[in-house]
Amino acid sequence: MTATAVRTLRVTINDVARQADVSRQTVSNSLNYPERVHPATLQRVHAVIDLLGYRPSAPAQQLRHQRAGAVGFELNALGPTRSDVTHPFLVALTVAGPRHGCHLVPFASGESLPMLAGYADTVHRHLVDAFVIVDTHPDDPRPAWLAERSIPWAAFGRIYDDQTLTTWADVDGRAGTAAAVDHLVERGYERIGYLGWPAGSAVGDDRQAGWATGIDRHGLAEMPAAVSEQGIGEATAAAGPLLDAVGRGGAVACASDALALGVLHAALDRGWRVGHDLGLVGFDGSNAAQMCGLTTLVQPLDRIADHCLTLVHDLLDGAPPPASGALFQPTLVTGPSTDRTQKGIP
Repeated sequence: MTATAVRTLRVTINDVARQADVSRQTVSNSLNYPERVHPATLQRVHAVIDLLGYRPSAPAQQLRHQRAGAVGFELNALGPTRSDVTHPFLVALTVAGPRHGCHLVPFASGESLPMLAGYADTVHRHLVDAFVIVDTHPDDPRPAWLAERSIPWAAFGRIYDDQTLTTWADVDGRAGTAAAVDHLVERGYERIGYLGWPAGSAVGDDRQAGWATGIDRHGLAEMPAAVSEQGIGEATAAAGPLLDAVGRGGAVACASDALALGVLHAALDRGWRVGHDLGLVGFDGSNAAQMCGLTTLVQPLDRIADHCLTLVHDLLDGAPPPASGALFQPTLVTGPSTDRTQKGIP
C-alpha cells in the first residue's frame, strides 16, 4: 500500500509496523521507550511514522503511561458454560499477551450471569486498559456498557443484540457441524442424527443448523435431532432414543464434546463399538474427547486470542472498529470414533 493510499484511511500502529518491517511492539517501544530500540531501527520507524502521518490517540497514550498494558478478563461469566473452551482460551490469551506487550488481569463476580459491577470496579481502580469478554449471549449487558464508556474491548463470541458492534471473533459453528456431516458421509455413514442443546442457545442453534445443512447437501434420510443439557449424565440419557433411530451402523454429530461423551457411554452400554458400530463426532477439541478417541472439531483458540488482543490494542491506538466481526474455521481432528475399518472403541 502506498503512503498516499494509507493516508486516506486512519493509520494504525499495524500499518507502521508493516511498512517499517518490524513488530507492533517495536513501534510502541519507539514511541514510548525509545531507549529499548536499536538506533537504526528507531530511525527507520520514525521515518515511517512521519511518512504515513501516524498519530497515536491522546487517550491511548495517557492510559498506556498510567498502566502497563493490562487487559481484563472475567472468569466464569455464565457459571457452567455450554462449552469447554473458556479455560483454554484464557491460557491462549495469557500466552499471546507478551507478543502484544500486555498481561491479563482476571476477575470474577461470583454470580451466574455477567455482572457489570466487576467491570466498573476494575475500571474505577485503573487496573486495566481494555477487556476481552467471553460467553456472549442475547441480552448481554457488557458490550453496550463498554461501548457507551468508550472502553476498548473485544469479544470471543458474536454480539447478538447490536450488529453495529464488530469487535468480536467467533468460531464458525455452522461450518463446523456441516464439515462433521461431510466427514461422516466420507467414512460411509448414511444415517446421521444430532445431539444438541435445548432451543434458544444461539451457539447451539447455529451448530444444529450446520448439521441440517450437511444432511440436505448430501440428500440423506431425515434423522432426529435430540437435545440435552450440557453434561455427560444428561447426554447419556438423551442418547437412547437417538441411537434407536440411527441404529447400528449410523452416526451422531454433537454440539459439544461433553454431549459426545454421553453418546459414547450410551453406545458402550449397548455393547456397540463406537467407530465400527456407530460414528461419533464432538465439538470443541477438549482433552477428554481426544483422550477417549473421539473425532472432534478443534477451535483455533490461539488465533482467536491473538485476534482479540490485536483488536483491543488497535482501538487503544486510535484505530476505528473493523467493518465486521471475524469468523474462524474449526479443524476436524479424527479419531477412532469415526473409523469403521477398525474394531472401534473400546
